[in-house]
Amino acid sequence: MIDNKLVPKKIVEELDKYIVSQDEAKKNVAISLRNRYRRKEIENETLRKEITPKNIILMGSTGVGKTEIARRLAKITDSPFLKVEATKYTEVGYVGKDVESIIKDLVAVTITKLKNEKIESLRKEYYMNAVENVAKKLNSLDTLNDEFKNELVNHILEGKYDNEIVEVEKPKSSNIGSPIVEVVGAGDEREIGSVLENIMSSFEGGAKRPKKIKMNVKDAIEFMLNKEINENIDMDEIIPQALKMAEEDGIIFIDEIDKIAERENSGRSEVSRQGVQRDILPIVEGTTVMTNYGPVKTDHILFIAAGAFSESDFSDLMPELQGRFPIVVEMKDLTKEDFIKILTEVEFNIIEQYKTLLKADGVEISFSKGAVEKIAETALKLNDNVENIGARRLAAIVELVLREIMFEAPYDEPKKINIDKKYVEKVFKSQFEEENLDEYIL
Repeated sequence: MIDNKLVPKKIVEELDKYIVSQDEAKKNVAISLRNRYRRKEIENETLRKEITPKNIILMGSTGVGKTEIARRLAKITDSPFLKVEATKYTEVGYVGKDVESIIKDLVAVTITKLKNEKIESLRKEYYMNAVENVAKKLNSLDTLNDEFKNELVNHILEGKYDNEIVEVEKPKSSNIGSPIVEVVGAGDEREIGSVLENIMSSFEGGAKRPKKIKMNVKDAIEFMLNKEINENIDMDEIIPQALKMAEEDGIIFIDEIDKIAERENSGRSEVSRQGVQRDILPIVEGTTVMTNYGPVKTDHILFIAAGAFSESDFSDLMPELQGRFPIVVEMKDLTKEDFIKILTEVEFNIIEQYKTLLKADGVEISFSKGAVEKIAETALKLNDNVENIGARRLAAIVELVLREIMFEAPYDEPKKINIDKKYVEKVFKSQFEEENLDEYIL
């Protein structure tokens, strides 16, 4: 059965909405993603286990889209996704994070993802229960006849009773099995007696009497709903699903992998890069990692690594690790035309974001074609002269162009402002004349 959503061409089409250029990288990750789906369709279990993901290394400067490609892939497939930086890890025996914590973190991310999905499902299931329970509290009745209950519930749903006060029970958790630490100052005997009573009650059959608290109807519905969810969410069901999902669908993005490559004349004062590579190797090759929730096999987790490789080469990684990343893609530096597309064609682009923000203050802004081109040129110039941070430069420039407008807004009345080429030139004129470029270093 073909899943059209995960056909390589469809994956690339989806990536095109958010990432400009980099066609080769998009094509390769789309194929890798499709192969994961193809593998699941194989009926021969022995053969299926032998087919491992074709891990990818993306090589390119900062801000060309490496992280965004991996992040969007995870969203397309609704897969557990974890981004880590290779430089944060140390080899076994050194102080710092060990490499196995990558898998533990992936499991934690997956559990959180499934738990949130389950909570959302239970919210829909128990919302009306919570409303009906609050309706009873509103009338101080344990039962309501159907006609009156329906009318009252409809009024609550319409928000007519949002600010009415009701009394709900907040159960106090039991202290059994927990250490009791209570500090008694120089108070009177009643205070000491109260503390002793609290201590003794914790040993008398478990939970204390529920505490009654008052809140408005709107908050009470949320309170009752959360209570229902907590009582009905089953972590024993979620955890096994999460372990399997992490194993079969997990995507781990290892950034700055070039920083752990052994370079010539590198000193021994740093923790051995070779040691970190050795520790990463078995996880990428396929091993079993013990987590707090159970063992996780890493054989079919998809690893996407990335690095600028400006001071090292892919060949500087240990040969065994190179072999575990059979697909190597060199990503291109972004051009002026790419910057223009990022500003105007990418879904939820930065200009669209600022337009929406300022609209909240009654300010309608527009950018002329010349202004967009000038912003793209400025980004290119700053990347060449200061530091190449790719598309990340655009956000800083647009922020500066709109700074005075955002400071002055809101105005006395709704306002329309057109940003043209002259306006952008005026903003940057003094900085370029004085070559005062330090503030653009991010």
